[in-house]
Amino acid sequence: MAWCVLSIAAGRIPLYRVPRIQSPSRRPSGTSVDLSLETSNQFAYLVHVSIGGQDFMVLLHTGSSDLWVVSSDCTTEDCAGVRKYSRTPSLSQSDIPFHLNYLMGNVSGAVGSETVGLGQFQVSSQVLALANATDGLGLRGTGNSGIMGLSFPAEASIPDTTGRTVVENLFSAFNDTSRRFFAFKLGRDQASSSFTLGELDPTYANTTDDLTYNSVFSSGGSLYDYWKLPLHSLTVNGTSFSLSKSRLDRAPAPIAVLDTGTTLVLGPSQDVTRFWQSIGGAKQTARGWEVPCNRAVVVGMVLGEGDTQKEYIVDPADISWKEGSVDGEWCLGGIQSNDGVFSADWLLGDTFLRNVYVTHHAATDSQPPRIGLRGLTEPAVALAAFIEDRGADPGPPAQVRSSADHTNSLTSADICGVATAGGFVAGAVVLVLVFTFTGYRRKH
Repeated sequence: MAWCVLSIAAGRIPLYRVPRIQSPSRRPSGTSVDLSLETSNQFAYLVHVSIGGQDFMVLLHTGSSDLWVVSSDCTTEDCAGVRKYSRTPSLSQSDIPFHLNYLMGNVSGAVGSETVGLGQFQVSSQVLALANATDGLGLRGTGNSGIMGLSFPAEASIPDTTGRTVVENLFSAFNDTSRRFFAFKLGRDQASSSFTLGELDPTYANTTDDLTYNSVFSSGGSLYDYWKLPLHSLTVNGTSFSLSKSRLDRAPAPIAVLDTGTTLVLGPSQDVTRFWQSIGGAKQTARGWEVPCNRAVVVGMVLGEGDTQKEYIVDPADISWKEGSVDGEWCLGGIQSNDGVFSADWLLGDTFLRNVYVTHHAATDSQPPRIGLRGLTEPAVALAAFIEDRGADPGPPAQVRSSADHTNSLTSADICGVATAGGFVAGAVVLVLVFTFTGYRRKH
């Protein structure tokens, strides 16, 4: 299939932080997920794209690889009220079916190709899926009309024989391979998010030397699938917190996926249970781990390998997550249990990603794909702001536990039952977050 990418220059593309409005969509059949957890999903990060000259908002998602948009043929309740694509003369429709099952719902349609614009970039004959039915995806909640996946082609649901993924085509616009990257910062407000292609945002990094780079992890020489890094340990108020061994072949440490489509940080229940026992004052409920909203603790994530291994601080406000509060006294923990992750050990979602500036680099002839990180959270400043906002923490200091106390712990299944899913996840917990759906497609 012929395609062409036109661009004026490297591009800054607006990234919108959009609150999710609860919609009355019915619970999809075949799931046993605790819907109370939906209250933890308050924001999505959307970008503006044009498809066939029509404008849409789509979810920016580093945890999936496909581009799809709701078409005018979609009449299901779930896609009502969102902007829909109408066929144009530039559309090339195929008879290849498209169907994905998600943890919360599903999408069906057909594969085609169309002219796609993103900022200053325009791709002719971009392969994508046109959805004629969606169910249980909560599209009306954010007003997004689809998904733009930015992960590796190996995880694309659309056959690679039909054309390149959108990120492959966008990278091809740069003859200078050093500029084949995208970068983002997930903001805490409407004005501080950033998404660029082929250039850094000087608000967060002036040169490439400002970031620390690591190669994307690939298990046993297999194809790259997701944007993965070794996660060697956590830190709690500066004290190292060890993690259980990775379940992946040849992994030097537990492996984490950086995923903008997941709101929270998700990890193995034995580690997460011990983490909250170390923090102190936390409780496990039907919603997951909750912590007093004024519990002040500074947590770090030690990512990378060898000389480029580095600690990245997480704001206390992302550990005691006020947006997930029900009563203002107990906040949803920014780190939650999930034992169903099988493409990695951990998922680092928005509660981590808001604390870093991230670049994702394509492979070149001389090096594999890489991830660049720059920590943006200063622990002393963040802790002082947290205490000023939440009040003094009367609890005792956190004490890191070397092993978990399992006498009063719940598994993921205990919390919300077992739900089938794909991509990274085969089971439930806080993955009912609607913005995680494209990362968890069912394997075929």
